[in-house]
Amino acid sequence: MLTNNDPSRSFIEQIRLVLHRIEDAILVGLLLLMMGMSVIQIFLRNLFESGISWSDVLVRILVLWVGLVGAMVASRQGNHITIDILNRYLPNHIKILASFVIELFTAGICSIAAYYSLLFAHMEFIDGSLVFAQVPTWLGVAIIPFSFAVIGLRYFLLAFVNFKKILGFPS
Repeated sequence: MLTNNDPSRSFIEQIRLVLHRIEDAILVGLLLLMMGMSVIQIFLRNLFESGISWSDVLVRILVLWVGLVGAMVASRQGNHITIDILNRYLPNHIKILASFVIELFTAGICSIAAYYSLLFAHMEFIDGSLVFAQVPTWLGVAIIPFSFAVIGLRYFLLAFVNFKKILGFPS
């Protein structure tokens, strides 16, 4: 088993592992915050007949963030939602080609989604509206373009790996 301090790991591999751990920590932190806010709100409503006025909005924003950070985590190795019927019946060289096309298509769609969601976040920035408390709306939706850009980049890299396999280079 290799550890982070193992000299056989490349510098890039070590950076990748650190980034994955940061990503995991952010996901866990967001999930705990979301659950904690929900529990506190239930506690306050049931025992004191009051609550935090912006808690429900925060939890909705956190659901968005948890979902998209979770999608980023799932896209690390191409483990996002897939339909694997082709992998059962196609020969190996055709599987690689099909994976390349699917990953390239996914990367393209995610890139388009990142672009248009960035325009949306920019419009929210220009508008200057607040989502709750003193938090601007653009900050609440900033995860959308970021996550689609990361997922798109990951699928471009996965497509590149399969393209190298198609050309006969080792991965």
